[in-house]
Amino acid sequence: MPKIAIVTDSSSFLPKEYIKQYNFSITPLQLIWGDEIFNDGVDIQPSEFYTRLKSAKAMPSTSQATPAVMQAAFQPLIEQGFEVLGIFISSKLSGTLQSASQAKELMGAAGEKVTLVDSLSTSLALGFIALAAARAAEGGASVQECVQVAEQTRENSGIFFAVDTLEFLHRGGRIGGAQRFIGSALNLKPILGLKEGKVEALDRIRTKSKAHERLLELVGEKVSGKSNIRLGTLHANAAEDAKNLLTQGVERFKAVESMLSEVSPVVGAHTGPGTVGIVYSFGV
Repeated sequence: MPKIAIVTDSSSFLPKEYIKQYNFSITPLQLIWGDEIFNDGVDIQPSEFYTRLKSAKAMPSTSQATPAVMQAAFQPLIEQGFEVLGIFISSKLSGTLQSASQAKELMGAAGEKVTLVDSLSTSLALGFIALAAARAAEGGASVQECVQVAEQTRENSGIFFAVDTLEFLHRGGRIGGAQRFIGSALNLKPILGLKEGKVEALDRIRTKSKAHERLLELVGEKVSGKSNIRLGTLHANAAEDAKNLLTQGVERFKAVESMLSEVSPVVGAHTGPGTVGIVYSFGV
């Protein structure tokens, strides 16, 4: 059976028990706040990040994982006899995949043991893709078979989220098709999703409760008639909202697996506090 190690990035923010069970290697993206640089999920955790964000005068920015960080993740695994499958945040949202590709080239012959996949996603949706590949590897699949599972899961999964404000996405340049919502009434909650790796606007809802119901409706449109439905919710300093949304989703769609996750600081720097999202996957 091949030895395959799955490497992903910190934007996935998989629950710790999954990281431990499947022995994921996590490469941290960077949060830059004034003169300080934090490794996402390592030097700064979500609770600390959102607390600090409330009173911050200067807003943070973010940066991709560097080629050096990627090489530092890949090299020891290859030396231990693993083949490496790297599955990373959408190339249309971050240069992280490019850094991984550069690291692979810098490693020469050893780099031939590294295979890369563009998730065209982020947050827990990326986590679902990486998790499917890890489970395939655990079952004895080859690297190419794991790639096929990852790509199939990518096709069969998605993420929708409701934000309190578009200010953070606008400032970070990640707003995509949601640009047309700028300047809309302040009490409207934008509903966003990822389409072909980019953030796109889907709807505007007047209240939080109706926005969360709309998230469930959007998932329902995607998973109707499907089997092996998996759900996850994620939140930026809005744990109760995410828990309630997950409970409703699991009951409504008869999910075979569910999980709750926080939005990592690097992703939260773009979505802002109060964001709640739902991730679905089916069939794999």
